Amino acid sequence: MKSSASSSNSRATLAAYGLLAVTNVVAVGSTHETLSNLTQWLLMPTLVVVLLTLAPRGRRPLPRLRTATLVALGFSWLGDLLPDLVPQSASFLAMVGAFLLAQLAFIVGFLPFRRQSILSRRRGLVAAYAVAFVGLVLACAGGAGSLLVPVVVYGATLTVMAVLATGVNTLTGVGGAVFMLSDSLIALGAFRGWESRPLSVAVMATYAVAELLLVLGVQQRRRSPGSLDE
Repeated sequence: MKSSASSSNSRATLAAYGLLAVTNVVAVGSTHETLSNLTQWLLMPTLVVVLLTLAPRGRRPLPRLRTATLVALGFSWLGDLLPDLVPQSASFLAMVGAFLLAQLAFIVGFLPFRRQSILSRRRGLVAAYAVAFVGLVLACAGGAGSLLVPVVVYGATLTVMAVLATGVNTLTGVGGAVFMLSDSLIALGAFRGWESRPLSVAVMATYAVAELLLVLGVQQRRRSPGSLDE
């Protein structure tokens, strides 16, 4: 009975997250600012519940991975929330700062799996991530001005997270790559003048998918036989 109830709760929470994400994307596309803000603020708290309801039964493997993911989701939530609470002149830096801490938390969680990542197995792909990062910096450098340094620091940290995510499993690897895509679109919108309604829709859609894939991948790893105990 407990197993059935837990499975039902997991499905309900995933459905709630999906509904929030779709509503947010529609609201962004229709420029319904209040609804887009409210749904964005609720995305990460709902994903925390997804993480907790999908927890492996019995023992709790990989506590470091679980805790780091929870912390990352918390800082991601701050990244969603702070730009709407601070003065507009500080909103971009507030967002970048919060998401920088989120990426650092993911790195802490993913670091034990580095030997299973593309760092060890497919170094050609590491070069592809590096080229994508450098290309983005070059594309944005002209318009970033005084924000270039924080953008470079954040981009490098995000790239490291995405590379390390490949060591956990395929889901987290794809999630990290999609996260890079989402934040690249933000940078191009801000510093290359690409801002538009379709771009904003793409940013939120890829962001919601990326965070979900990271959480699902983390829980899949924690459920796998022979999970490392840190």
